[in-house]
Amino acid sequence: CALALAIPAVQVVASATMFRAGIILNAGDAIERLAEIDTIVFDKTGTLTLGRPRLVDDDAISDDVLATAAGLAAQSRHPYAVAIVEAARRRGLRFAALADVAEVPGAGMRRQVGHETQMLGSARFCGAEGDGPDGAVRQALWMRDRDRPLIRFEMRDTIRSDARDVVAALAAAGYRLEILSGDRRAAVADVAETLGIAEWRAEQRPDQKIARIQELSHSGRKVLMVGDGLNDAPALAAGHASLSPASAADISQAAADAVFQGDALAPVRDALAVARLARRRAFENFAIALGYNALFVPLAVCGRVTPLIAAIAMSASSIAVTANALRLSVRRQQEGRR
Repeated sequence: CALALAIPAVQVVASATMFRAGIILNAGDAIERLAEIDTIVFDKTGTLTLGRPRLVDDDAISDDVLATAAGLAAQSRHPYAVAIVEAARRRGLRFAALADVAEVPGAGMRRQVGHETQMLGSARFCGAEGDGPDGAVRQALWMRDRDRPLIRFEMRDTIRSDARDVVAALAAAGYRLEILSGDRRAAVADVAETLGIAEWRAEQRPDQKIARIQELSHSGRKVLMVGDGLNDAPALAAGHASLSPASAADISQAAADAVFQGDALAPVRDALAVARLARRRAFENFAIALGYNALFVPLAVCGRVTPLIAAIAMSASSIAVTANALRLSVRRQQEGRR
């Protein structure tokens, strides 16, 4: 019984502990794989930042331009597209989601109007030569609308309030940290510098993110991918383990091993800490169970164990491994109070 309970008891306690921390597991073996992680790869927008950008200086954009952009953006769940739609609604503009809009993951949206094209997306996607000035955490979308000049929509996002502390704690724990983002270099560099992450790559397409994760995996690294966007889903599936915020696209949540709730980044740190503790408790439970068997089975073979002693020994071993598993929850509560 003790051997049979050794792992399930730890799994149940670890899952409950993660749930209380706002982490919902999608995969049955997620805890084991999270415990093996040594490298963490973050997306930027919606992961290290809140993913709720706002359009900067939207008053400078005319109503008809904003309405057209909102019609294109309404077909996407990308945070920048959502920001344009919200800006149009705040202004009270009437617009409808345009038909026949194709979304190119990691690039933008395209719509064919006769022989001309409407495009809303990154500077490279729309053919813009520059991305203008960048602030603390700024990015932009561009719109190419037939014969109109290129139009820039500047965005501002907010870094998660605890991101700096969580990143520092993960680095101190020995994890290798990296950012893989589809955003512009200046915006990614600014976030990386703010959080103290030395290794980062910007303007990454979904296939490039997968290639980088595979490169790390082939070098012997166990990679945790943390991302939220539609273009992050393949990368989430490519990682040794993966986490996604609850605000992520549905496909990203489905691809992730676990989903964390709230505006904090702390659940990423908590998930890894609980997973490592769970692995330690599992090994301890195996030692307890094997120790009981090594002691009492030979005694039973020699006829030195009465039915009463056997019943007590069997119950005590099950209680011991269960109590040891519960220590995981107690320790996490004590760390939380500190």
